[in-house]
Amino acid sequence: MKAMVLSKTAPIETLPLRLEEREKPSPGEKELLIQVEACGLCHTDLHTVEGDLPEVRLPIIPGHQVVGRVIEIGRGAARFKIGDRVGVPWLYSTCGQCAFCLSGQENLCLQARFTGYQVDGGYAEYLVAPEDFVYPLSEEIEAIHLAPLLCAGIIGYRALRLSQIKPGQTLALFGFGASAHLAIQVALHWGCRVLVFSRSQAHREMALNMGAFWAGTAAEEPPLRAQAALIFAPAGELVRRALEVVDKGGTVALAGISMTPIPSLDYKKHLYHEKVLRSVANLTRQDGREFLELAAKIPVKTTVQVFPLEEANEALIQLKKGLINGAGVLKIS
Repeated sequence: MKAMVLSKTAPIETLPLRLEEREKPSPGEKELLIQVEACGLCHTDLHTVEGDLPEVRLPIIPGHQVVGRVIEIGRGAARFKIGDRVGVPWLYSTCGQCAFCLSGQENLCLQARFTGYQVDGGYAEYLVAPEDFVYPLSEEIEAIHLAPLLCAGIIGYRALRLSQIKPGQTLALFGFGASAHLAIQVALHWGCRVLVFSRSQAHREMALNMGAFWAGTAAEEPPLRAQAALIFAPAGELVRRALEVVDKGGTVALAGISMTPIPSLDYKKHLYHEKVLRSVANLTRQDGREFLELAAKIPVKTTVQVFPLEEANEALIQLKKGLINGAGVLKIS
């Protein structure tokens, strides 16, 4: 099979992903062999390639927003049949026995493994995944439009929940890439007013066209205070700004897996009046089930820019530069 393989972390501009011919994997017990149709691009892929994240297994095939079809079923697997369309997310497996798993926080599992990070992911023609962590997907929607739902969508949804935003309140989004362009649709469905902060004029225009109440840069003053803010951009300096934008009792949720250093905070200016600052780590299978059901009901629409598998390096360069409107997706087969 063809796969884009990372053997050594390096700046994406050096084109560290190499197209290789690999042996097609075989499914083990309760696993599925999936022929990949599409795989979404994520900032986590970029952080993996550039060495921003610890303990990445090398060599690795990145990619964790995988849409494909089941072509072989391992012993004991019974949830799916040959030909089913399925999705493979970031959370690849958990132990199911630690205190976090038993308390509904499997996203924090001590032995969790992650797709495209500790096990080979979707920048390839085939991958293997455990059936218990795979989602059934619609046959009615094109694979390239389903792929961003599997991380950008689910993480955005989890961030919305953890921000405790309520219908009718005002939400601030910092960064308007793949995840934010899906989260805004959920927030608008809930009747929220949405403020968007982005350095990209194209992204600000896109946000307004999608129904944002206001869009501007982080240096600008919005017309009203927010009850919650989500930060999708991996820029630590935005934390102070988001805490300034939220009202008393507001929550700022950091939705990225990596971020540049956060500057010192002024307690009175940034945190007093019971403001909350929290991170968002990974996802649970329940998050995925809830979001995919809600996305179908709204329905959530994805804006995508499509690249062939062989152009994964170039696609991630565009992602790094903020040149992709919506989500980038690799079309595999």
